[in-house]
Amino acid sequence: MLVKDPNTLPDKWGKRPSDRSVGELLGAGVIILDKPSGPTSHQATAWARNVLHVEEISHGGTLDPYVSGVLPICLGKAVRLTDIVLSSDKEYICLMRLHKDIEKERVIKTMGKFAGKIYQMPPARSAVKRQLRIRTISELEILEIKGREILFRVSCDAGTYIRTLCTDAGEALGCGANMVELRRTRSGMMKEDNAATLQDMADAYVFWQQMGREKWLRSMLMPMEVLVEPLPKVIVKATAVDAVCHGADLNVKGIHMLDEDIRKNALAAMMTARGELIAIGKMAMSTSKIMESDQGKAVDVERVFMDRGHYPRMWKFSTDLEEVQAVNDQ
Repeated sequence: MLVKDPNTLPDKWGKRPSDRSVGELLGAGVIILDKPSGPTSHQATAWARNVLHVEEISHGGTLDPYVSGVLPICLGKAVRLTDIVLSSDKEYICLMRLHKDIEKERVIKTMGKFAGKIYQMPPARSAVKRQLRIRTISELEILEIKGREILFRVSCDAGTYIRTLCTDAGEALGCGANMVELRRTRSGMMKEDNAATLQDMADAYVFWQQMGREKWLRSMLMPMEVLVEPLPKVIVKATAVDAVCHGADLNVKGIHMLDEDIRKNALAAMMTARGELIAIGKMAMSTSKIMESDQGKAVDVERVFMDRGHYPRMWKFSTDLEEVQAVNDQ
């Protein structure tokens, strides 16, 4: 990261996300559900609500009923970050069945052509408008070929239809093909290695509530900050944090550090030096412009997540309440 102001007042307030209690994580956290094949994503999320006894809950990236695997569940304040989960890239393991025998070498060569940018038409039953779209397949690896069945791993953009990919591959091979089974193994930074079943969640919650043993449940819960890992970061001075919590846009003078090469209008996460998410907003200046400027609005705040008063108030209101300015920028 680039240091905008090396003389920033040390951050001696706040709390590192790793130091939050289980209760705090349930109020602003993420848990990776290993969704079974059968229920809809909405049903699985409703069961998770009952198991964890939380009011606000949502899932990121809907899985069809017959698809299993990684289903990120957002809790409490993290619900307002669900759209970021939806836009994250995904990874799947798919079992595809060809409609007639094809030489192995030809299958490998043809499937390899689907890596990179592809055109896709959403299926008739999809929830989006049916129009041709461009999606990127970053990786496509054939794991096993057994007769007409092809097992492969694919990493792709959000919104890529694997069923359609199988159909298109079948047409390219001239034999037809269909998807037999699908499992999502990754959504953004969240992987199946860290996923928990509904039964695990239920048992871990009981252990915490009735026996005071929180280790199991804590191992499943992640702070909401994991959801903004793909976003560029702006580290806010401790003296300006509470002003942002009250709705003030972030001024250049309130920045301690920031990532390199952030573009103007890019969505960015405003963080404390302790790694806490304050808010997300749209960059009003690029990194290069911020580094050469001494004043001016740097980030338009769109969504605030940190509670007011979590950091001390070190700012004052002007006569116009829309012109909240941070003070004590030493």
